[in-house]
Amino acid sequence: MTDRIIPIADVRPEAPVPAIPEHASAPTGLLSDARGRRLHDLRISVTDRCNFRCTYCMPKSVFGKDYPFLPHASLLSFEEIARLAAVFVAHGVEKLRLTGGEPLLRKNIERLIAMLAALRTPSGAPLDLTLTTNASILPRKARALRDAGLQRVTVSLDALDDSVFRAMNDVDFPVSDVLAGIEAAERVGLSPLKINMVVKRGVNDHEIVPMARHFRGSGHIVRFIEFMDVGASNGWRMDDVVPSGEVVRRIAEHFPLEAVDANYAGEVAERWRYLDGAGEIGVISSVTQPFCASCTRARLSTEGRLYTCLFATKGHDLRALVRGGFSDEQIAAALGELWRERSDRYSEIRSSHTTGLRKIEMSYIGG
Repeated sequence: MTDRIIPIADVRPEAPVPAIPEHASAPTGLLSDARGRRLHDLRISVTDRCNFRCTYCMPKSVFGKDYPFLPHASLLSFEEIARLAAVFVAHGVEKLRLTGGEPLLRKNIERLIAMLAALRTPSGAPLDLTLTTNASILPRKARALRDAGLQRVTVSLDALDDSVFRAMNDVDFPVSDVLAGIEAAERVGLSPLKINMVVKRGVNDHEIVPMARHFRGSGHIVRFIEFMDVGASNGWRMDDVVPSGEVVRRIAEHFPLEAVDANYAGEVAERWRYLDGAGEIGVISSVTQPFCASCTRARLSTEGRLYTCLFATKGHDLRALVRGGFSDEQIAAALGELWRERSDRYSEIRSSHTTGLRKIEMSYIGG
């Protein structure tokens, strides 16, 4: 049996430079797309590198030792990220999430956090500033992150069984070190924490109930995520998906649950609360229960490309505008046009044809 070969050149396809509108009005903070969805959340990837090789995200067969990661000069500087973030905030973004790769691998990430923490919405309110991490570096970084202005963290943890977790991260990293990172974050006040578990049938779905049991009563929220067809390297099949409805039923058999309203319009996780008051869980169902109709997220890649959908096949080169001498007003106008034209609804139209498209890798723009 021959190895499956995936061309790495398509991981980062070329992105067009957005046009600057001839006539543009100033941002109002109320930007909506072609389907009436506002711009509320911005995910910022600060690095395309990671020290894990999770089989559903950055498998070694693609992201091996010879993989051509972006050179430092190609990455947006912290100043460029903060400048673009301010433009997004002017258009209505209220939540920023730093992602990767593994964002804590970006040197001096605390300096960027301090810059973003200083931003304010048009009404003068602070932003919701958070970060997603595998927690491998969190024990030694948690205090500095909190002092810089980070409010919360989301930790990726796909199993409590050490052998299962080591196999899934594929670098033999132990569960105990992730739990130490969670404890460090809690200790400095980066809470409430969210713990993300990507569930793949036959791999770690037997860990659903143990994960729920472990974090019940802790104040942390475990979110169970359906295995998704992001990118082209994870070998996605519908047979591998454990529907969120099944996840909820499995947990409810041990710990009765009731549905809870969303915290805000466009929240992707469906919330469920333990009837005995021991906290809540979340399920993210982008495969079986698409939430395209309420999606308010934009994604900025580490070298400044805008993606308006997690399942995008192409982006828009904002770095060219930032480094091309254009003003904030011109960049805001270009961004406004891009979002107003947005009509993405991949999860609603998923089919055998669309799942075969070469989409952007999750590790490139963050999950």
